[in-house]
Amino acid sequence: MPTEKPIYAHKDDDPHLTDDALADKVLRYIQYAAMIDTRDISVMALGGVVVLSGHVAQASDIACAGDAAASVIGVTSVENRLAVTPGAGEADR
Repeated sequence: MPTEKPIYAHKDDDPHLTDDALADKVLRYIQYAAMIDTRDISVMALGGVVVLSGHVAQASDIACAGDAAASVIGVTSVENRLAVTPGAGEADR
């Protein structure tokens, strides 16, 4: 069953996107490539520079999201401001 909006498509590989389109592309790629829940992540893009902010479930997701964002065509650098959701690790114990 097709989804409403594909998570990632190769047509997204245009390096000349608006800042909003690039931010949307990065967020979808983080979800697709790193399999990270992106509900609490925001992405802002300005001229190829991408800022990630928000919360993720575990510490390893911070680096994975940053690496995924950096690999998107059109991104020149990533400022990773992600943090682990407070108390997320305690719920697993």
